[in-house]
Amino acid sequence: MKTLILNGSPRKNGDTAFLIETLCSQLTGEVKVIDCYSANISPCTDCRSCRGQLACCIDDDMQKVYSYLAECDNVVLASPVHYGEMSAMLLKAASRFQVYSSALIFRHEKLPISAKRGAVILSQGGSGGAEMAYDTARLVFQSLGIKDIFPAICSKATDTIPADRDEKAQADIISLANRLSQE
Repeated sequence: MKTLILNGSPRKNGDTAFLIETLCSQLTGEVKVIDCYSANISPCTDCRSCRGQLACCIDDDMQKVYSYLAECDNVVLASPVHYGEMSAMLLKAASRFQVYSSALIFRHEKLPISAKRGAVILSQGGSGGAEMAYDTARLVFQSLGIKDIFPAICSKATDTIPADRDEKAQADIISLANRLSQE
């Protein structure tokens, strides 16, 4: 089993990081975590070169993500919720999946992605909801051709209860790890 996790949190020791670490400690197989804040990933510039070919003309760390997508079984999007949405850096990386959307929409090609399942991990403080972030994640998975998407796991009210004390979120993460580890 191979799992790709895109970490959209700027905080190395924050709530999202804790949830990712918990997931990684329970997963079997190979796990690759991409830190969207430290990776050299530029946003999509809508140059449209991917409309004619299954490649992005921007040469940066996203090329490694594309390579790993070709061989992983699971993709996890993990992010704090900012104004009801996933973080800007995670969305910036996700914008580069346009290369796959173009293959599906304009060229009607089968995608070279082996990922079959998607999962979403969110941490949310304050009074806002995480529904829009989950909806966006589902759109991202759709662009990757991933149809088997698990319900979002959200550590809510992290401004008052940190994720490391959120027993429900931790139990949900362990359950998710078990499901992602199954063939």
